[in-house]
Amino acid sequence: MQWHVIRAGRVWVDAGGPFGLVPRALWGKNLPPDEENRIPMDLNCLLIYSDGKVIVVDTGLGDKLSERARGFWGLEWPHGTLLENLADQGVKPEDVDIVIDTHLHSDHCGGNTRLVNSKVAPTFPRAEYWVQYLEWADAMHPNARTRASYLPEDFRPLWEENRLHLLHGDTQVTEEVSCVVTRGHTRGHQSVILETGGAPVMFLADLASYAIHMARGGWVTAYDVEPMENIATKKRWQTWALETGATLIFEHDTQIPVGRLVQDNSGKLRVDEVGD
Repeated sequence: MQWHVIRAGRVWVDAGGPFGLVPRALWGKNLPPDEENRIPMDLNCLLIYSDGKVIVVDTGLGDKLSERARGFWGLEWPHGTLLENLADQGVKPEDVDIVIDTHLHSDHCGGNTRLVNSKVAPTFPRAEYWVQYLEWADAMHPNARTRASYLPEDFRPLWEENRLHLLHGDTQVTEEVSCVVTRGHTRGHQSVILETGGAPVMFLADLASYAIHMARGGWVTAYDVEPMENIATKKRWQTWALETGATLIFEHDTQIPVGRLVQDNSGKLRVDEVGD
């Protein structure tokens, strides 16, 4: 098995989103905002080769947004687009067998589809798209709070073409790759675990958007639909990460995309950066 972090862009978001009620005096030391109180948020995806399958985990915002929407997000591609960076790994869209959507918020699944001759079509023409059934249900029936996060053009065309593979809980993808439900950010949020033969690897997605969210379990984002569930879920996976020495991949962190959770002699947790 091989895995590679694949950059899919960077956005600039109001700091109140990722850090919610956490005072700026705490988070601003390491991530100072710009004059508009915005901070950078990377869109890191994952490419996996396992059991003869080519797997992509999450797809970023994609490239079909209107100019107005790109401006709203502050979307830029300092390291290239998802498809460009997949091409650098020798992967064409038609090579991808499975796309795992950790959840269906647009910054995680917007690249599921793209415009082809002015029509929305699957970006990866052969792939099945795997997502939790509960996440799909919430995306199809959003409420006043979640409606802006779920854009039908990112996933409805996949349903219409019978390309969605709906999961019911923890699911084995290959012998080495599994999806695990990590409820809290959304009810149907999932993360991805890779069994490497040594220490495992976990793609956390929005279980912990930045590394600091994994170290400070009580820090939750304003985006989390179930903040107390997120805290409880993180506590479980913090224990697992410490016991296994797992490599952790952070989807949005611009400074520590790949790290390892450690605990000092006082019991305080931190994430140390490691190479991918």
